[in-house]
Amino acid sequence: MPLLKLKPSCKDYLWGGHKLKDEYHKVYDGDVLAETWELSCYPDSPSWIVNGPEAGMTLRDWIEKHGKGTLGTNCADFPDFPVLIKFIDAARDLSIQVHPDNAYAMTHEHQLGKTEMWYVIEAEEGAFLYYGFKKEISKEEFKERIENQTLTEVLNAVPVQKGDVLFIESGTLHAIGKGLLIAEIQQNSNVTYRVYDYGRKDKNGKLRDLHIEQALQVTHTVAVKRVRSTDPHIASCDYFTVDKLTLSGRLMDRMSGFVDEDSFAHFLFLDGEGRISCGGDDMFFRRGDSFFLPAGSGDYTITGTCEALITTERPPVAQMQAVNL
Repeated sequence: MPLLKLKPSCKDYLWGGHKLKDEYHKVYDGDVLAETWELSCYPDSPSWIVNGPEAGMTLRDWIEKHGKGTLGTNCADFPDFPVLIKFIDAARDLSIQVHPDNAYAMTHEHQLGKTEMWYVIEAEEGAFLYYGFKKEISKEEFKERIENQTLTEVLNAVPVQKGDVLFIESGTLHAIGKGLLIAEIQQNSNVTYRVYDYGRKDKNGKLRDLHIEQALQVTHTVAVKRVRSTDPHIASCDYFTVDKLTLSGRLMDRMSGFVDEDSFAHFLFLDGEGRISCGGDDMFFRRGDSFFLPAGSGDYTITGTCEALITTERPPVAQMQAVNL
């Protein structure tokens, strides 16, 4: 199986910054770059293959051509590609929002819900994330605070620094604060319900839509306890398992692994540079690069210095229902 280097889809949301272009080598002609969808089979925002004889093909089309077996046996019960991986550059605060679970999303949005995790790559001094509520409140108080714009008074503001991880289950109210560069690994879904957006207007001068009634139905208004580790992984759930790789160049500058038939592997390089080799393919990598290794790729080797996130799929505990995406 080939080693596939990927090019992302780019998003110019109004809160975005310039780091992804200036420091992470993303090619984009717009003024601001908020997100890059590094591993994506989402229909209107795919990632593209940039190397080999199938360069220019979307990853989604490549999988359709070569068969779902390229995703691995652990993905057999998923109705579509299971995961979406992004870089997020928050120069300004993101909206306060929530994602529904699978049952609600399939009924009302005709796609799956969204559980996600954040890995903090960079954090300016004083940066924080909103992560659930400080204490349990009623749905009535939740609605009142949205209406009178005092919602942030009861939210759990979590100071963060480089290397922090937050796991965000569906139903958890959350927001990324300004001054943060984040790697986000999530279910392959784009269902987001905004409840507060600081009164901002889009590039056409219109207030961005809020989704208060939906949010009232899906938000868990209880205090959230932060889970700090799922040792030996930094995150693991039915939708993704994430491990961190660090090659310092001093104690270790080489790592070998094996991609079996159970799952594909995705490598997101957060820092450093070096080479990644698999199945006769050998490629240079640097900060910001994204590589996909199909299930059954076999032995691979990474040399150099780097920090990287490796995403794979474990066997799901919950049975996934078929849905037409």
